[in-house]
Amino acid sequence: MVAKPADVVVAVADGVVLLDLSGPVQVLHWAGHRIRFASPDGRPVRTDVGVEIGIDCALSDLTRRIDTLIVPGYAPTGRVPAELVAAIRATRRHVRRFASVCTGAFVLAEAGLLDGRRATTHWAACAELAARFPAVDVDPDALYVRDGPMVSSAGVTAGIDMALSLVESDHGAETASRIAKYLVVFLHRPGGQSQFSVRTSVNSPRTEALRTVLDAVVADLSADHRLSAMAERAAISPRHLTRLFRRELGMSPGQYLEQVRIEAAKAQLASGSDGVATIARRCGFGSEESMRRIFQKEMGVTPSDYRQRFRTVN
Repeated sequence: MVAKPADVVVAVADGVVLLDLSGPVQVLHWAGHRIRFASPDGRPVRTDVGVEIGIDCALSDLTRRIDTLIVPGYAPTGRVPAELVAAIRATRRHVRRFASVCTGAFVLAEAGLLDGRRATTHWAACAELAARFPAVDVDPDALYVRDGPMVSSAGVTAGIDMALSLVESDHGAETASRIAKYLVVFLHRPGGQSQFSVRTSVNSPRTEALRTVLDAVVADLSADHRLSAMAERAAISPRHLTRLFRRELGMSPGQYLEQVRIEAAKAQLASGSDGVATIARRCGFGSEESMRRIFQKEMGVTPSDYRQRFRTVN
């Protein structure tokens, strides 16, 4: 693990996607990393929405060892800035780890840094990445992929999952868990998990009462989430809450709770070292046996088998 705050450089050019930039940077900042922004010529850049980003230095000024260089994405229809590609290629020898967010993978691929390696990008751009760079082994479904010193993530919010995984590698699971909880997201999802999960496959709730319930579930999966308890938090009747779940999410409260607990358990099995029984209790299954039955029913594998298959290799 990193013993002191590591040097993180974010390489940007005009048109960089603001959310690709801000999510991972916030995670790494809260983990205590020193964050610097660098552009090809050292001048400020404007994001895709017009926000100006102050720049600390030109990429060519970076001659000392850099722990992590992050490359956020650009509009899928845009071309990779040639000057950014050249500048990043020149940093290769003194960067320990490269990480791309969304279509930032195109920058790393153009620089030749992904040749012979696995990588991913936004699902809508995977086919283009594979076609333009046949030397890159593109995984179209993963949230993020690690291959040696290269880490790449899928679209937008998957950059947060990737950043949390970097924090866990550098600072441990406890720090990653604390940041994830503060962000009100799950402990980072495993890279091998699908880009499409329960969080993105259901509609966003329109009703404040339902949002209150979902926030409480995410905040503590092991708490009392029986229908009566959830209804009490929302200050509505159990019957009305059930109607809201079915109308706005397309499933019952019990089905949603089970899916969220499964997703959280998969993330912890794949990325942590805690025992299956501990994860079962933390995710609200009650017992290891209960979690095993639900995993077998929903995915056809035991929690231990899932861990063996998707365990993150640091």
